[in-house]
Amino acid sequence: MSKLQASTHSTASRDQSHNRKWGIASGFSASLVGIGLARFAYTPLLPAIIDAGWFDSSKAAYLGAANLAGYLIGALTGRVMAQNSSTAFALRAMMLLASVAFIACAFPVSYLWFFTWRLLSGISGGALMVLAAPAVLAHISPSKRGLAGGIIFMGVGVGVAASGTLVPLLLQLGLQQTWLGLGVISLAFTAIAWLGWPKQDPAPATASQHPRQSKDHTLKALYAEYALNAAGWVPHMIFLVAFVAHGLGKGLEVGAQYWVLFGIGATLGPLLAGVLADRVGFGRALRLSFILEGICVCIPALTTGSVSLMASSIVVGAFVTGTVPLVLGRVQELLAHHPAQQGPAWRTATVGFALFQAVAAYGFSYLFSATGGDYALLFLIGTGAIALALVIDLVAARRANHAAT
Repeated sequence: MSKLQASTHSTASRDQSHNRKWGIASGFSASLVGIGLARFAYTPLLPAIIDAGWFDSSKAAYLGAANLAGYLIGALTGRVMAQNSSTAFALRAMMLLASVAFIACAFPVSYLWFFTWRLLSGISGGALMVLAAPAVLAHISPSKRGLAGGIIFMGVGVGVAASGTLVPLLLQLGLQQTWLGLGVISLAFTAIAWLGWPKQDPAPATASQHPRQSKDHTLKALYAEYALNAAGWVPHMIFLVAFVAHGLGKGLEVGAQYWVLFGIGATLGPLLAGVLADRVGFGRALRLSFILEGICVCIPALTTGSVSLMASSIVVGAFVTGTVPLVLGRVQELLAHHPAQQGPAWRTATVGFALFQAVAAYGFSYLFSATGGDYALLFLIGTGAIALALVIDLVAARRANHAAT
């Protein structure tokens, strides 16, 4: 190889490395804006919205659920958006939509206005979840996808931690200013991600034979487990700050501190889950996560001690984000010999997740209103959902082992 050829090859390698890093940064930004902020910043804002008299506690809770309903719509339609334009165009549009929604929510024109923008915010988050990570990871070598995926999904946790830190500071300026500030931050990350998306969509995988029946049953069980997990997290995701601030009477500032702990857990969760899966396998790691989640979701219903609530916030936060790469890895593990089915299976899992989360959010909001604000009941029901996920996983594993013998 001549010096000129070697130089050209070296330059191309550096460009590809730079593009991959920029792509990962774009995926991180999309997770941060579309889910970390667009969904989770509402939790520390919930008490402030009620205290400011924008909406009463019942309506404010339903507004939180509107975002989750939008997430379901976004998960269902994200691929269609990309097919009608391009993946990069759809990702840019959805990040812009999430940013504009923050700005629109600074003006509580009416309940319908606010509901609509929270719904659109959720749509952007669902579409970004379906599109962003696969678009980037398709251009990453398999040996580096675990780390790249962990960094991308860390954006959710960083957004949660940032919302818990920034929202109380911004609220000192006013509730309207807080929404505007979140909009500006989202626009900044949208600008960072703008040119980092892959210029071409990956070539579609060729069709492959359907997996054998035992694998198919295990995959269906995985869909159910992931969906039940989504329902189990809802009490923490929507009501944690309000529980501490209003239910325990400790105030918004203390409630936001627990939300920061939740965000710290959510930031570290994907990387820690990946390390665990590398050691014990995705199936066992997922099973262990169900056990730890179930215990920690139940804690607020049993005790209100500070140390216990801190542990609950951190661990549940870790698995809210950490379970995502575990389920994605489990899907790829089950369909290792059927790569063409991995993308559709991941979208099915995401849609099931979004559906159960939206239904649970509305259900929990209704129960909260009907019971006069019984937080303990919400956490107990969430625990039951995760326990059922564990039972389904154990039955599916036993059935698969029996079929293999």
